[in-house]
Amino acid sequence: MRCAVLGDPVDHSLSPVIHRAAYRDLGLQDWRYDAVQVPAGGLAAFVDGLDPAEWRGLSLTMPLKREALPILSSYDEWVSATGACNTVLLEPDGTRHGLNTDVTGALMVLGEHDVPLERAVVLGGGATATSLLLALAERGLRHATLVVRDPERAGDTVHALAAHRSAPEVELRTLAVVEGEAESLTGDVLVSTLPTSAQVPELLAAVADLPVVFEAVYDPWPTPLAAAAERTGRTVLSGVDLLVAQAINQVVAMTGRHDVPAGAMRRAAEEELASRLSR
Repeated sequence: MRCAVLGDPVDHSLSPVIHRAAYRDLGLQDWRYDAVQVPAGGLAAFVDGLDPAEWRGLSLTMPLKREALPILSSYDEWVSATGACNTVLLEPDGTRHGLNTDVTGALMVLGEHDVPLERAVVLGGGATATSLLLALAERGLRHATLVVRDPERAGDTVHALAAHRSAPEVELRTLAVVEGEAESLTGDVLVSTLPTSAQVPELLAAVADLPVVFEAVYDPWPTPLAAAAERTGRTVLSGVDLLVAQAINQVVAMTGRHDVPAGAMRRAAEEELASRLSR
């Protein structure tokens, strides 16, 4: 049976080593998991070309998470809430069921840390930010400061949070304004989905007082944001934490097995990252 992670770019993805580690421990020798580059606008054609008798599941990364919805036959509550899908199950009858394991994975990670989560600062307003915000809303979020390059492009994220039953308050700020201000942002937790190239010193200074940092980016690691947080003794939740947690839920959904080897999956991710650093 075949599975794959799709995106553009996708060569950096740790998903293949994580899923393959799970298959090895589960004794699924006939299962494959690969990385396939699929650019924006190409998802429907790619999926239409797959044989559901041979293919079981797809993991989706940027820029495909929102593009997936029109090709789905059904989807879970978190796809509905976020407008984003990171997992597609290809059923034998040709139907396609969508999941958002970014939300459930984030809930797993947050559940391991007993910290206040009522006020959050979130850097970035894309599909991953939406999923993490909804996970925070499930954990009691009351106010979110959403810092984005272009507020007009954050509409889907703002709408998703407003539709949550707790309807946390959302304040929109631009990266340019935050970086140009001398005043630091405050809250219980900082969530970042920004690439490392956007983590400039001015931004790091603006978020230096937030005690918990949830950094969704995992390669390269540590990011400037994570490194600054670790130097000052703040709690850091990593992109590997999130990636492994959401992958656990994907493996369960794709294989039907619940005895998923979380430890082996985590070790595979960490060993691959260490190998990349040494190259």
